[in-house]
Parts: sequence; structure tokens; C-alpha cells
Amino acid sequence: MISGFLVKKGQMTSIYTEDGKRIAVTKCIAKPLTVTQIKNQEKDGYQAVQVAYGERKKLDKSTSTKLTKLKIETLPKGFQEFDLTSDQIPEIGSNISIDTVFTVGEEVDATGISKGHGFAGVIKRHGFKKQPLLGASDRVRHPGSIGAQTPSKVVRGKKMPGHFGNVNKTIENLKIISINPETNEILISGSFSGHFNSWITLKKTI
Repeated sequence: MISGFLVKKGQMTSIYTEDGKRIAVTKCIAKPLTVTQIKNQEKDGYQAVQVAYGERKKLDKSTSTKLTKLKIETLPKGFQEFDLTSDQIPEIGSNISIDTVFTVGEEVDATGISKGHGFAGVIKRHGFKKQPLLGASDRVRHPGSIGAQTPSKVVRGKKMPGHFGNVNKTIENLKIISINPETNEILISGSFSGHFNSWITLKKTI
């Protein structure tokens, strides 16, 4: 089948395991994905499966024509490709459910866009400590010295104030706690990047 899946992030909660241990989990909605295209080695130079996920109100004309030929009624929010993990190639227009890709207890990597916090200082962005309350009161949250005089420049990668968040982040080695095919709900251990109702890409941990 395919190497990953797309889920919509929900709220966090906590559950108890069989041995009485309390763990934090994130509840996600994993509706079936529709296969829209099959990439092959001869034509495209690689093998992959393109799937459609989500819903939207409007779509460009060329993509709408393509979906009409596939007899897909709902307009998808987007498309994404996943590698094939077996010789079993799904048919175009068929649906792939979450329980055919992942199993309970399997480890996955979750990739999502982190929450944007705008322009932030070094304390909020990098976790710096405040300066001592000895000098000017408007300098306690400033970064202080940023280097010696010898380079005569700001070295690349220096931790300074700037844009915080709104970047792709991957949290690795998360465990699938449960999968409910009837309600399309999946529980994943821990937390990962993304706001409520954002789309998260799950891939099998290598």
C-alpha cells in the first residue's frame, strides 16, 4: 500500500493503558483518501500514488475536469503523493482507509505547520534568560552581546529576534494508540505541530 496518510488534527486528551498508566494522546480524524493518479517508472521516472484529501468550495478548471472524469463529486482541498510499500497498486478512483496503511502500536512521524507567533524576541523564540535587574530597565529582555569584534559581522545561524513559528516541523517516533474505522478516529501518543483542524502528514518511521 502507500507509505503515509493525511489526517485532520483534533483536540488532545488523556487515556489510561491496560497497566493503569496515564498517557497524553492527540485525537485525529482520518477519512479515506481517494486515489487520483498512479505514477510509474516508465512515464514519470518513479513510483508513487497521488491521493486527494479534504474538501473545498472552488477549484481551478483543469483540476475540476480531471476530477469529473474520475467521477469524484466533492472538490478536494489538495493532493499529495506517497511512495508504494508493496506490489499491490490501488486503482484510480478507489478509496484508501487508515486501517489498511497503519496498525495499532506502529511508530509514525507526524509533519505539520507549527503555529505562527509573528515577530518574537530571543526569550520567547529561543528560551533565553532575562538579564539581571541591575542596569537600565528596558534591557532585561534584550539578547546582549552577539559576538566578538574579530569577525566584524553577524555569523550565520546566530540566535536573534525574528519570525517565530509557521514552519514545517516533524515529530518522530510517535505511537499509534488506537484506530476506529467506523468513526475514522485515530489516537496518536504525545503532541505534534499544527493548529486545530490542520492537516498532518503521517509517515512510517524508518
